Amino acid sequence: MEETRKRIEVCFTPGEYDYFKDEFEIVVVIDVLRATTAICAAFDNGIKSIIPVPTLEDAREYKKQGYLVGAERKGQIVEGFDFGNSPYSYMKEEFKGKEVVLTTTNGTKSIAAAKDADTVVIGALVNLDAMIEWLIKQNKNTLCLCSGWQDKFNLEDTICAGAISEALIATGNYTSIEDSSIAAKYLYISAKDNYMGYLKSSSHRRRLRNLNLNKDVKYCLTPNLSKSVPILKDGKLYNQE
Repeated sequence: MEETRKRIEVCFTPGEYDYFKDEFEIVVVIDVLRATTAICAAFDNGIKSIIPVPTLEDAREYKKQGYLVGAERKGQIVEGFDFGNSPYSYMKEEFKGKEVVLTTTNGTKSIAAAKDADTVVIGALVNLDAMIEWLIKQNKNTLCLCSGWQDKFNLEDTICAGAISEALIATGNYTSIEDSSIAAKYLYISAKDNYMGYLKSSSHRRRLRNLNLNKDVKYCLTPNLSKSVPILKDGKLYNQE
């Protein structure tokens, strides 16, 4: 029956999150290019935990305390920091077993916006099936929060959210009522056979291509490279056991 089904909805940007926030037990934060992809890659590489922070000031404070700190703004590593949010940055021995701090243009801002939700998890195309499987087991009202680009809509996060919502609805245990969720579903259906081709003219892919980051883009748009399901606990991200 309709009223027994859980809801799965899509929020296009953190700026719209207040319209949704009190209706969902789980928030899936999505920033395909590149923060949430990099977070999944970090856990695949054996990182212990990640402390996401929204501002450069926060990041600098942690750096003063001796933490490994990554900082990215507008696709580039911020001066004074050793790495940004390329997934390849985290595939190094030095990160194994470590706690790392990360701040990015969009993704960590979304995590900060959602931090008071019952459960915050990290979604991307690279961990799509693992995330879907985990969410189905939870069987709770779920919101996909797209990080967008500086509070504006973007295609890649919305397509990823559409993939998650389509899979949950297919179980018969979930329903969507928002137009944003319906739009995300149809964008996903249009793109699913060729993410790279579909997104070739998207704004952030162009931005990263201009920074010679095509290798990153290809990694970020390849589904199911990761089995990680990162979850926020007491302000830190850990891989869901």
